[in-house]
Amino acid sequence: MNKSAVLIVLGVVVFAGGLIFSFDRKATLSKEKKYEYKIESKWELPKILDEVSGIEWLDQNRIACVQDEDGIVFIYNLETSEIEKRIDFADAGDYEGLAINGNTAYVVRNDGTIFEISNFDSEDPKTFKFETFLTEAHNVEGLCLDKSNNRLMLAIKDKENDSEEYKGVYAFNLKNKELAKTPVFKLNMKDKLLNNSEKKMSKKFRPSEIEIHPETGEIYLLDAKDPRLLIMDAGGKFKSVYALSKDEFNQPEGLTFKPEGSLYISNEAGSDPANILEIELKNK
Repeated sequence: MNKSAVLIVLGVVVFAGGLIFSFDRKATLSKEKKYEYKIESKWELPKILDEVSGIEWLDQNRIACVQDEDGIVFIYNLETSEIEKRIDFADAGDYEGLAINGNTAYVVRNDGTIFEISNFDSEDPKTFKFETFLTEAHNVEGLCLDKSNNRLMLAIKDKENDSEEYKGVYAFNLKNKELAKTPVFKLNMKDKLLNNSEKKMSKKFRPSEIEIHPETGEIYLLDAKDPRLLIMDAGGKFKSVYALSKDEFNQPEGLTFKPEGSLYISNEAGSDPANILEIELKNK
């Protein structure tokens, strides 16, 4: 065997060894990842909700849903597994978050525009629109009601104008209908709990939803890209992160609680239909 042939053979061996090491390493990392939750129940959603992007508990096993293509609030019944009502509130758009306050529903579009739908579950709902200083570049996906402070909280998915080291959670005052320019909380992208393989600081955590636990007051945030759930205390301090299996959480974008604290997460469709999962977290 001449020298060139020997070099070729050695190259193939080294390359094959590298592939084996890479696959072994990935398998090891996969095995090391812990999923500290239990799926209690699962509902497959109809095709019109393939792009489900926000959910909110109503009552009597009813959940309100929005999807990121149509200006419609869907009322989904968990007992019958059917949509029982559709409420049109705006033209087509990228609608990402939903919050309910009594007879009023709020929907946020990804450019930060908030839609207020009064008497949303009646025969004659009325829609009002409020512009904010947030834009499509911020990509607003999270919205929740902070009832004790009479405000909505909005979480941005992409980066801030002035920094990649934090992402703001902003407050929309329900009395004067204005969004405060100073964030209520700054999500620290450098926090060790957000450590992952992403090199860009702004992609360390990309909030797809925000919600407040009805009993503890803790703040829950979803990340759809790298499926996981971040929990903060009421003051915005990071407490824990739960990894979510990509096999079970294709694209988690909706989050809500029953009044007693049961947790529901919705997923957009992938190889499987869109769904709503009721999950129980294990104590850390």
